[in-house]
Amino acid sequence: MKLIELKDVYKIYNEGMENEVRALDGVSLSIDRGEFVAVIGASGSGKSTLMNILGCLDIPTYGDYYLDNEDVADLTNRELAKIRNKEVGFVFQGYNLIPELTAIENVELPLIYQNIPVGKRYDMAMDALERVSMEDRADHRPNEMSGGQQQRVAIARAIATKAPIIMADEPTGALDSRTGAHVLEILHRLHSEGTTIILITHDGNIASTAERIIRISDGKIIMDCPREEAGAL
Repeated sequence: MKLIELKDVYKIYNEGMENEVRALDGVSLSIDRGEFVAVIGASGSGKSTLMNILGCLDIPTYGDYYLDNEDVADLTNRELAKIRNKEVGFVFQGYNLIPELTAIENVELPLIYQNIPVGKRYDMAMDALERVSMEDRADHRPNEMSGGQQQRVAIARAIATKAPIIMADEPTGALDSRTGAHVLEILHRLHSEGTTIILITHDGNIASTAERIIRISDGKIIMDCPREEAGAL
């Protein structure tokens, strides 16, 4: 079942000027519910811009974006914020945890925005931490945790709302290979439970763990195929 559909999407900065940049240049793609997709490309290729569009962090300059058959262009800023909070969980390379808050307080944040009562909120956040084996660090602040532990807390925050889509932008980029592999294991487990995973990476080895691989270059999709057909990345 189609969950995401982009039709001829452009994201243009400084349009019509000498320094015009086409971060996305006529991108069309669809992603089915429950897929595990890797978007691979070099720095500046447009892959993070694509994630920002898909995650409703940004809007296209031109083109259409349908999320679960709903035209994103028709949504208000409040409705877009609701999608970001409830429908999409984000995981970033830099973790984006709030330093002053404990692990469980960081995980509770999106639940606060959903006005979930305190008791239920705590239980949901603790459940998310348990799923990434971080319940024993619930009362620790980010500076008391390793990079891998912080990333697992970030994943817990992303899944606490039970969002059907997880978008992970270079989630292993700041981690050593062993810790990065553990993070990927968590993403694959979430996928096996039905979550749609969109993984942004520049690393061919990481991309090759996905079911489907999309390569982007200069704002254009130049490859979109199952892993088995992708060849060397």
